[in-house]
Amino acid sequence: MAKSRTKYVCSGCGYDSAKWLGKCPNCDEWNTFTEEVEETGKNARRKINTSIKADVVKLSGVPVTEHKRIATNINEFDRVLGNGIMPGSVILIGGDPGIGKSTLVMQASSSIKEKVLYITGEESINQINLRAKRLKVNTDNFYVLAETRLDIISAAIEQTEPDVVIIDSIQTMYRPELDNAPGTVTQIRETTTELMQNAKKNHFAVIIVGHVTKEGNIAGPKILEHIVDTVLQFEGERNYSYRILRAQKNRFGSTNEIGIFEMHDTGLSEVTNPSEIFLSERDENATGSIVTSSMEGTRPVLLEVQALVTPSNFGNPQRVATGFDYRRLSILLAVLEKRVKLRLSANNVFLNMAGGLRISEPAVDLAVCCSIASSLLDKSLKTGHVVIGEVGLGGEVRSVSHIEKRIQEAEKLGFETIIIPKNNSKINIKNHGIKIIQVRNVSDVINKLLG
Repeated sequence: MAKSRTKYVCSGCGYDSAKWLGKCPNCDEWNTFTEEVEETGKNARRKINTSIKADVVKLSGVPVTEHKRIATNINEFDRVLGNGIMPGSVILIGGDPGIGKSTLVMQASSSIKEKVLYITGEESINQINLRAKRLKVNTDNFYVLAETRLDIISAAIEQTEPDVVIIDSIQTMYRPELDNAPGTVTQIRETTTELMQNAKKNHFAVIIVGHVTKEGNIAGPKILEHIVDTVLQFEGERNYSYRILRAQKNRFGSTNEIGIFEMHDTGLSEVTNPSEIFLSERDENATGSIVTSSMEGTRPVLLEVQALVTPSNFGNPQRVATGFDYRRLSILLAVLEKRVKLRLSANNVFLNMAGGLRISEPAVDLAVCCSIASSLLDKSLKTGHVVIGEVGLGGEVRSVSHIEKRIQEAEKLGFETIIIPKNNSKINIKNHGIKIIQVRNVSDVINKLLG
């Protein structure tokens, strides 16, 4: 007969310990250990049966079949997934509480023509019905089940035979044969594994909604993100109505694409032209403001970079960045002080990417330097300009990728001049109606814009 013993597992990294610990020695997180029951004894360690025959096939003999993706008819959502939902795939969506995860999956299921089974462990069927009416969800092929037991859920899937199954949320689901409480590492791992195996076997897609920790990471074991095919992060600032859907992992598409939505009382709406949205409230005469172009996947987005430089009355000046990497900001400040001779060590520097967008690519470096110089010298930059370029430690402006798409986006929105790196010289200037200025270093750009 199998015996059981109690162990404590870190919900952040899966590290297990014989006793409860306040701080995980593996990931250094606090208060993440949960109690779990593990079976021991003869049945816990069985010998491997080598007499079983495995169905091994030669890959060259397997016919190539392209499965038709399931379109949600929400272009922003389909773009991030890679032109739709792949049948048999498992998609994990994480985000902060109240960000709109359930709203997003319900609106997506409304536009799917195939049969959808929505399984909720957090709301009643009446609450789902009220939200569906508010979002104007098409309920012709929309089935709902309010259940948390996995065996009942599996029976409902077999009975309904849906094309898409939505689990909201995975932290509420549990297998009754396990003694662990719902939301623990073991329950999340086992329920997700069984859903994944069922989806691959019966060829239906699963969309899983997951909670996040206070640090913004998806709650549960890290293996959860390895099990699923796609990991999507739904994010946004509470002070803004815009929501951004990012792909952190995607076996059937690119991880560079983003989808931009705007939250309304009636649900989420797509932002088809984010450049106009992010520049709509810009004051062209304000100091420390410049427009740059960032590539989000295959789409260029024009956005405003804002900087504010003030004298520091204390020994250590502040460095605050919103939507931009703090360490990258420190490097650019050092370049400005060393190469451009701008004294910033005694000033507070505040940097903001307007609209709540988070930028990680180096092509916005030149715009950040120009906005900081403008605010420090209290001079407005020339209007109608877009600035693009990566800044090196020597103050040189390095080339960037997808320069043609960036130029076309600036030209489409009516900008007069675009400043780009000198090494991006393969473009044909005559083919564009916008004035193109090519520069070699940061000093040249600041002199041109502030001169």
